[in-house]
Formats: sequence, C-alpha cells, structure tokens
Amino acid sequence: MAFEFKRDKGKPSIDSWDEPYLETCCRSTLHRVLLCSDAGRPMSLKDQPCLERLHEMGLLTLREDRRFIITQNGLKRHEKEIGSVHQVLHLKK
Repeated sequence: MAFEFKRDKGKPSIDSWDEPYLETCCRSTLHRVLLCSDAGRPMSLKDQPCLERLHEMGLLTLREDRRFIITQNGLKRHEKEIGSVHQVLHLKK
C-alpha cells in the first residue's frame, strides 16, 4: 500500500517549505560570518561557494572592502535554523 499526501489547493501542507534549503556547509558558513561580526568574512576562503550562495539569498551582504557580513534576514535565518544569536554570542537579552 503506497502512502499519498492529500493537499487542498491554496492551503500549506506540512511537507512544504517557505524557504530554500540550506546545506550543512552553508549553515556553517552563515554561523562563521556571524562570529566574524563587524570584521566581516573575507573572500577567497574554502567556503566561498557558500558565501556567494548566502549572498544571492540575501542572507549576507558584500561590503566595499570585499568582506561579507550578515544581514537582518541572515540573523533571522540563523535564529531559526542554528540558534539564538544572543546564546551564540553569550549576550544578555
């Protein structure tokens, strides 16, 4: 017996996603950029493909000095998929 998902058109289902999937390597890169804080993460590192993908998704921005920093959308995505920014940076909320 095969299992089938039944969906009502126009209603979200539990098996649908609102956002593109982040590979483990890209989640790690997002976290590293957060840890770099205002110093930014430089280009030409091993995680360059992930930096570019996150930039295209609007989770990072590239400054004039060619360093990536996290955007507000990036902070929200980090909070959702990795954990609270306050917990990571040991800040009091």
